[in-house]
Amino acid sequence: MTHPATILFTEELSPGIFLIGFKRTFDFVAGQVIGIAIKENDARRLYSICSGEKVDEIWILYKSVEEGYLTPQLSDLEDGARIWVTAPGGEFTGDGDPAVWIASGTGIAPFYSMLRSGLGDNKILLHGNRYLEQFHFYDEFHEALGDHYVRCCTGETDDRVYPGRVTDYLKEQQELDPTLKYYLCGSADMVIETRDILISKGIPFGHIISEIYF
Repeated sequence: MTHPATILFTEELSPGIFLIGFKRTFDFVAGQVIGIAIKENDARRLYSICSGEKVDEIWILYKSVEEGYLTPQLSDLEDGARIWVTAPGGEFTGDGDPAVWIASGTGIAPFYSMLRSGLGDNKILLHGNRYLEQFHFYDEFHEALGDHYVRCCTGETDDRVYPGRVTDYLKEQQELDPTLKYYLCGSADMVIETRDILISKGIPFGHIISEIYF
């Protein structure tokens, strides 16, 4: 079941990466997703909520894919336009326990929601992108996590980032803590490869929680 929501803002954070917001009319748990459609009876696409649990707006971070079904239409909407959204769902939710968050691209969205919901203590964040400008919310993550926030960049170099993919970074680690939970959010290829690396380094399968976006 869907209900209408009015777009309050659309912001292009970097080329092709957009953030939209609308009034929050429901409760959710950080890490959950909602379905979005342009028209009431259209097919819905799932997106992670990017905002904190207690703020007045729901934020959605997404990449506009030219051949995509929804995102080209979504990025063209003006403030005041109406979309249709579902109730929140999903079990990719965090807690206050120590954990490792691993994201690629816009897979950072649920972790930003968790951070904004007060779950940033005792966390390590690995985030992979092609370009430096794509590390959105850098200031907040860096302030909260300090050296436990690792940016992995494949297309540009900087002395403050790891030069390569998240999976390359993990392969180079001599050991990983098997007592921690590892949350993975990104493309199917990234999640599968990262899961296999973690298992090969002794992380129990049950400690790996994943969310794949398409």
